[in-house]
Amino acid sequence: MKPITKPFSEEMVRGKVEMKLIENTTSRHLTFSKRRNGLMKKAYELSVLCDSEVALIIFSQKGSLYEFSSSNMENTIKRYLEHAREEQNTNTEVEGRMQHLEEETAFIARKIEHLQNSKRKLLGQNLGTCSMQELQEIDRQLGRSLKIIRARKAQLFNEEMEKLKAKEKFLLEENAKLWEKVSSQFSFFIYFLFVDISGTLRAALALVAIEAFRRGLRLPIEHCYVRGLC
Repeated sequence: MKPITKPFSEEMVRGKVEMKLIENTTSRHLTFSKRRNGLMKKAYELSVLCDSEVALIIFSQKGSLYEFSSSNMENTIKRYLEHAREEQNTNTEVEGRMQHLEEETAFIARKIEHLQNSKRKLLGQNLGTCSMQELQEIDRQLGRSLKIIRARKAQLFNEEMEKLKAKEKFLLEENAKLWEKVSSQFSFFIYFLFVDISGTLRAALALVAIEAFRRGLRLPIEHCYVRGLC
């Protein structure tokens, strides 16, 4: 009896398998069957070992359907479609935001460039390309800026003057209080001397009182009264 020989297949050769289409039809069918069963076995093991919901759908070259589901295939497919739809909406939203940010970034870059050009022109730079109308507009802008600067300068000057006037008023009031205090103490001292001291010393102290009055102490006249002098 002639022994049955199996068709040669690259799957039978141990080692690395080259990833390309198997030309031999019989070998291709055997490889498909073997790997399909192995893939379904791995899917089953994954669902059991990891408590995962696994669904596997395989179509052969001839259109035959092979499937595996750890729970219910329709529910798993429905869940997958919902997830894919949400992910697509998320991706669309992210893409929209990215596009908006890109447009906003480009707008800001153009605005910054325009402001830098305007600044250089206000500083008297890059005026060679300016038309007469642009130069007139720059002149008006400088005039308005100068007017604003002068107004602000005048405002600060007036505020400083008001502060100085208030400080001057305060110092004058303090000075008046101080002179009043010194005057009352000095006049009491003169009066005491006039009462207790007689003769030549009284006349000398009267002269001191008169000099103090002349210098601004404004002593009461009754405190410095000396017969024949005041």
